[in-house]
Amino acid sequence: MKAVFLNAGKLDFDKKLDFSPLSNLTELTNYDDTSNDQIVERVQGKDIVITKEMPVGRDVISQFPPSVKLICEAGTGYNNIDIVAAREKNIAVCNIPSYSTEAVAHLAITFILNLSASLPQQQHMLEKKDFSNFTDYLKVPHIELQGKTLGVIGAGAIGRNTIRIALALGMNILIYDKFQRPWEEANVKYAELEEVLRESDFVTLHCPLTADTKHIINKDRLKLMKPSAYIINTSRGPLIKEADLIEALKNGQIAGAGLDVQEIEPPALDNPLFDMDNVIMTPHIGWRRYESRQRLVNLMGDNIKSFIDGKPVNVVNEKV
Repeated sequence: MKAVFLNAGKLDFDKKLDFSPLSNLTELTNYDDTSNDQIVERVQGKDIVITKEMPVGRDVISQFPPSVKLICEAGTGYNNIDIVAAREKNIAVCNIPSYSTEAVAHLAITFILNLSASLPQQQHMLEKKDFSNFTDYLKVPHIELQGKTLGVIGAGAIGRNTIRIALALGMNILIYDKFQRPWEEANVKYAELEEVLRESDFVTLHCPLTADTKHIINKDRLKLMKPSAYIINTSRGPLIKEADLIEALKNGQIAGAGLDVQEIEPPALDNPLFDMDNVIMTPHIGWRRYESRQRLVNLMGDNIKSFIDGKPVNVVNEKV
């Protein structure tokens, strides 16, 4: 089979990855990037199309040649692909749901640890040659995590890994998720979204982006949170209505935020979040650790081999 990776540069930005798990299975063509206007041309004669967070809408899929039988999204989220349009053309769409589970959970916990110790504010003070934390007394909040409550919105694989680490840190857990899997720990319980927001000291988002979850965090829900609480998003930017978050941070409605994703990526360079000393901003790096990216390539190979063998796995549009 012939495969094309339309934007391999987003995955292999440092040119360190081994693509043999794919090239050993297919006649593979890699492009660092592909514009929307180039997609149809580059998929001609291909059986498998690989993308990484690239918008592939109905207008493009409708022009795909009959040869295309599989779109493999090189990641967990697949909201960038019109899976209904693909299904109508008998094109399967698969994703890779578990390649960076631990890495993203570790980043969420990293945000929580940094915010609890006010490390962003302290580093901003040093950049401004303000040494008063050293010469006078501590002028920033500094709290312990044991005994604090972590609210988890979405307890899938990443959410569960985040919970396990938070439990090791002595935190209490409130979960909002429509699928209520049992937990042995007494300090883990499920609650409605409003209770999670009201009672949590930290809220971390780990749900997919859907029509129901877009802007799940908005002006009204931010008002429910404690003024001392922090919000963490390592999932998808549009889960939070960014303008409402900026307003809440400016008004002191919440204490701060850790954001690996933004509503628009990349964010505008004049985005007010960049200038807030109680906000940690990272450029969607949760999945970008070297080991996670190589694991992703390896798992794509597993997906494609299963498809070639007539036993496709991780298909997300079977029932749409």
